[in-house]
Parts: sequence; C-alpha cells; structure tokens
Amino acid sequence: MPSREDILAFVADNPGKAGKREIARHFGIIGGARIQLKKLLKDLAAEGLIEKRQKRMIRPGDLPPVFVANIVTRDRDGELLGEPLDWDEEAGLPPKILVITGKAKNTQPGVGDRALIRLTEADTGNEASHAARVIRVLEKRQGAILGIFRKRDGKRPPYLEPIDRKQRELDIDPTDLKEADDGDLVSVQVTRSGRYGHPVASIVERFGSMHSEKAISEIALQSHGIPHVFPGSVEAEAEAARPVTLGQREDWRKIPLITIDPPDAKDHDDAVYAEPDANPDNEGGYIVFVAIADVAHYVRPGSALDKEALKRGNSVYFPDRVIPMLPERISNDMCSLKEKQNRPAMAVRMVFDKTGRKTSHSFHRVLMRSAAKLSYVQAQKAIDGVTDEATETLVDGILEPLWAAYACLKKGRDAREPLELDLPERKIKLKDDGTVDHVYVPERLDAHKLIEEFMIQANVAAAETLEKKKTPLVYRIHDASTPEKLESLKEFLSTLNMKLPSSGGLRPSAFNGILQKVKDTPQAHLVNEVILRSQAQAEYNPQNIGHFGLNLRRYAHFTSPIRRYADLIVHRGLIRALELGDDGLQDGMEAKLEAIGAEISAAERRAMLAERDTIDRLIALWMADQIGASFKGRIAGVVKSGLFVRLEDTGADGFIPASTIGIDYYRYDEGSHALIGDKTGETYQLGDVVDVRLVEAAPFAGALRFEILSKGRTGGKRAQRTGSKSRVQKSRASQRGAAPARSKRGKKS
Repeated sequence: MPSREDILAFVADNPGKAGKREIARHFGIIGGARIQLKKLLKDLAAEGLIEKRQKRMIRPGDLPPVFVANIVTRDRDGELLGEPLDWDEEAGLPPKILVITGKAKNTQPGVGDRALIRLTEADTGNEASHAARVIRVLEKRQGAILGIFRKRDGKRPPYLEPIDRKQRELDIDPTDLKEADDGDLVSVQVTRSGRYGHPVASIVERFGSMHSEKAISEIALQSHGIPHVFPGSVEAEAEAARPVTLGQREDWRKIPLITIDPPDAKDHDDAVYAEPDANPDNEGGYIVFVAIADVAHYVRPGSALDKEALKRGNSVYFPDRVIPMLPERISNDMCSLKEKQNRPAMAVRMVFDKTGRKTSHSFHRVLMRSAAKLSYVQAQKAIDGVTDEATETLVDGILEPLWAAYACLKKGRDAREPLELDLPERKIKLKDDGTVDHVYVPERLDAHKLIEEFMIQANVAAAETLEKKKTPLVYRIHDASTPEKLESLKEFLSTLNMKLPSSGGLRPSAFNGILQKVKDTPQAHLVNEVILRSQAQAEYNPQNIGHFGLNLRRYAHFTSPIRRYADLIVHRGLIRALELGDDGLQDGMEAKLEAIGAEISAAERRAMLAERDTIDRLIALWMADQIGASFKGRIAGVVKSGLFVRLEDTGADGFIPASTIGIDYYRYDEGSHALIGDKTGETYQLGDVVDVRLVEAAPFAGALRFEILSKGRTGGKRAQRTGSKSRVQKSRASQRGAAPARSKRGKKS
C-alpha cells in the first residue's frame, strides 16, 4: 500500500483526474488490497485532506479540469490573470490563474472578459498558482458604462454617477441627452477627452427612472454580463421558422394533453395527460403522457440560433420580464404548446404500477394539440370543486385522472425519499409603473407538485434511454455533502441534542429524519437553513454521479428546452439514439460535452445571482422611505462581522454589524452558528426571531442595514477568548455610520 503522503501527492499532481481506479492502477493495487485502499481514502476524506467530486479525488480548494473564469487583471509581465467564476468563499480567496490564450480570435480574451478554460501544465510565474488554456471566450467586456444621470446647477455639464463604485464620475455631452432626466439610469460611452484631459461620455441608451423594475434589472444584466440583445442573424433565423406538418411524426392530436403553468406564463413547453392502465396485469397502475416542445426541430446544431442559445445557457427571469434563451418567435410562438394549435413535440409515454414504480417508457416524436391552458391555481380550484368556464368540462376526463396518477406516483416518491426541505421562496408583485407593490410567498399547491413529479419522471426516462443506447448526454448531477460541511452540520445539530449517523454513506432520508423531528417547532426554519447550506450545488456534467437531493441514480434535464440548453442537448441525443430525424446530436459531440457542461452550469449560477440581486435592489428601493421603522425578522445568517436578518413580512434581507450589538464583545461560534457575548453569554443564533429597526437602505447595492432591538438569549456558553483584548462598552448610536453589507443566502441545490 502507498503511504498517505504518496496518495495525497498523486491527487495533487492529477487534479480532477484521480479516482479510486486511477489511484489503484498507478500504485499497482489489486485484489483484496482495494478494500484497504477504499478505507484509506475514506479516512483521508473524513480528515478533510481530500474531497470526492464526481468519482474523482481532489484536495479541498482544488479546481476542476474545465471551468469558467473571469479575466481580472494582468501580471507584471503583461500576462492575463483570471479567477474562477464559481468559488466557495469558505475555501478562502479565489486562486489566481495564468490564462494562456490561443491563436484563434475566440481564444483571446481581455481584462473584464469571461472565458471557458482548461487547466494545463505550464510555468505560472510569481503571481498565479495555476495555469490554464482558453477553450473559448464566453463574454466580451462591454464598452458601455452604466450609471445614474445627474444634472448640475449653472453652466456645468451633467455627469454620470457610475453604478460600479470603482468607476469615476464622467461628464456627459449635453448635446444629445436622449431625454434623460435627473435620476434616470443610462448607459454611456466615453467619446473624447474634454478640457484638461477629463473624459467626456455620450449617452448610448436611457432606461428610465431608477425606481422602475426595468432599470433595476438592467443593472443586473450589465453587472453580470448577461447577453440580452439578439444579433440580427439570430432574429432572421427565428423569423424564417415555419409551422410543422405531420410528416413522419406520430399523430397525438386526439390525446387531450393540457398545459398547467403560472398565470402569466408566455411560453408553454410541457403538456400532460394521464389515464388508468387498461392492462389487467397492471391493476391500479397508470399511464402518464408528457409532451415537451420540440425545440430541436427549429434550433439546428451549428446554426446562429444554436450558438446564441449556448452563449446564453438559459433564460433569466426578473419580476416583470424574461431574458429568453431563444427569440420570442421561437420561445413564445412556434415552440410554445398553445391551446387548440398544432405543435411539434418530443413526448414520453410512461407506465407506472400501483406502487408508483415506473415499469416501462417509450419516446415519440409527435404532432400534438393542447386541449386546454390552465394556471396552477385554476387547476387546483377545479379539482377542489370550484370550476370555471374553462375547467368545468375537464374535471372528469382529464383533471381527476391526472390527480389519481399523481397520487400513485407520490407513493413511489415517498418510497424513494428525496430531500424534503421546507424553505418557501419569496415573490415580488409589481405595480403598473414597475415599482414594488408587495412581497409574498406563493402557496405550494398539489398542482405544482403534480407537474414537478411528472417532469422528474420524464427526466429520469430520458437519462435511462440515452444511457441504454450509449448516447452521450449531460446529466443533471448533485453530489453529496463534503466531509467538512457534514462535520460542521453535525456540530451544529449537537447543540440541539440531535445527531446524524456517524458512519456509512448518508442518504437524503437521514436529513429528512432530522427535519421531521423539528417540524412545527421554533427550530424548524433554522434547521432547514443549516441543512440547505450543508448541501452541494447541482450542475451539468457528462460524468454521472447521480442526484443526491432527488435520490436518483441517473437524471437529466429534458422537460424545458425552450429555456435551458442542457435540455436541448438531451432532445438531440434522443433523436439520434432513436433515429427520429436528421437533426439529432452530431458526431464528435462527446469531446465537447465536458466544456459545455461547465459553461451552462456557470450560466445558470450567473442567472441566479442576477435574479437575486434584482430582488434585493427592488426591495431596498421599496424600503428606502421606511428608515426608522421597526420590523420583526429572523436571523438568516451569522458571520464574524455580524448578523444577517430576514424580515418576516417581506423576506427582505439586511445586515447588523457586530460592533452595534449591545454592550458586550460578541464572538462567532461556528459550531452553533451564533454570536456569543464574552462576558454575559448573551447569544444570537441562526434562526432566532428578533425585532430590528431599519437604519440605512442602499438601493444600488441592494443592501439594508438594521439595528437590533431584541436582547439575545441568556444562559448560553460564554465565548472562548482567542487572546485578543475584550472590547469595552459600545454605543449603538456611534456606530450608525457603518456601511451596509450585502445579504448572503444559502445556495440552491
């Protein structure tokens, strides 16, 4: 057996490539010795010396072989340096990467660009720890600068107050202001140098008042580099699209498939129908039909539409608009499964037995005709006995069989025991002028759960078919928690006199057991939050490790090709594997899927951040006139520098600096997720309900700063001193000038 040091050295020399099989082969470990190797690797992981990621061993903080990086600066020799776009802050500062460009134009990024890169062996110099070659540039830096238009008194020209605080103010050419008014959000381009060398900018576009949602979401688009204007070639291809005829497709127009979506949905990419199985050998079983918009028919590999869809990766959803992955001619018209209109679809027919276990499935390329377009609330009311003109004729023949099939599938879901977190998501309702009306948490209906479970089963069927046909695909994978996060979770649970199993592979059911114990208790929200933070983040990858959260061995996204590029790849794979047309996955794609998976995973995270930032900014703007008001909230995060608080009524997030809390010196206790007073033991813990006062709102940053009004819990353990001197009594009032901080939330898995 090799020593621990030998194994760690091999993992370090082969980042992202060293699996158990590779380690065994390298050291010549065979037969029964593999059991000993497995135990050794498990011990190293338990000690936090290595992590298992997608069946490969890496050191904590190591980078994957292929990833997306931001090009941030140049070193002293003029070489480009980048940082990984997706980096866990808990691992410390992001590493600097020497970025090696290629000869092709699309492999030559500049500072501010975003690129897909692959780690390589090369001299990194003194300022970088890794070297990587550019696979392709994803986003070029935008020349336009975003900011607030400000007027001056007298003869002085107007100026730009930049959104990015690193930018300096710019004088604006007053000859073409594009009707901008003081306080409007505008984008400008530096056009010339004025007197004394000061730069002068011209307004490129006016977005309107900073109090509107359009202006707020525009900040997110610009700051995250999200492409949102379709090139002319893409629009031209979309406009050239024509309706599909039956041709070689199966005719499913008589199957009464229906769409169930949010009431304001503009595109409908899935339709469902169910019926009892008439097969006497499957008594109590159901047949479920899921039809998905046939985007692959219109978006051909290598076309302008295809390249733009990959560049965007997914649609981005803001409170009042969508930045679509595909032009509206495709997403809202030709591919949308509109009521009473013929539409092409990729469909799956699934058979389930009475226990909810899928016994068989088959895929079909069809022409369908949606029988009805319903909202979630509308469908739920109908099944609960409150029908309207649209639903009164659908209950007996369509809705009741759908709900009966869902009851059957739910048995299978309950037996599978996926992770069952209960963390409602806030939504914003806007007024007609684009400002916030109110914030609410939508009710979670059985109609939502029905569609979700049908889509999960269709996704599983797609992955199973492609795997059986040995066709390449990108899986939707979700890794188990790292040993470090599990250890932190166990330490936290111990403060509540609860524990996870200390050995053996954890399954979602272990977390569900904890969640069930705290259900309907004051600790429920707290425990849900901490378990969420202990989870890994889901991603796209051609290497399958299963989906931990859903407790599924194989899973791929198939059901939303209008808004996700990953689903389009799966559709093309099915077309190729089942010989359903000439527009399937191209030969040679296998070698590209790793890079595509990294690219679309990064695009997904980019969209999530943009959506979250927009909501934060809208709420901060909405609350800016409520300075001094008091609110009830819950501690949603604890760090050394203070407390993050989420308000109960609105879900708004804000920060309380530790220096403004009480008269004690508060230390961070990582195990209990709490700040604990040195002298008094007064404790503020994650999940505690507190009263706060709004002290400051910074709409541009999307940040709120609060002052704590509640006293902490007493009787907690006093903080352990770390050698630094304890602070003396502090006055809250003297600290109110502290800058607000951005809110932090748990990652979505």
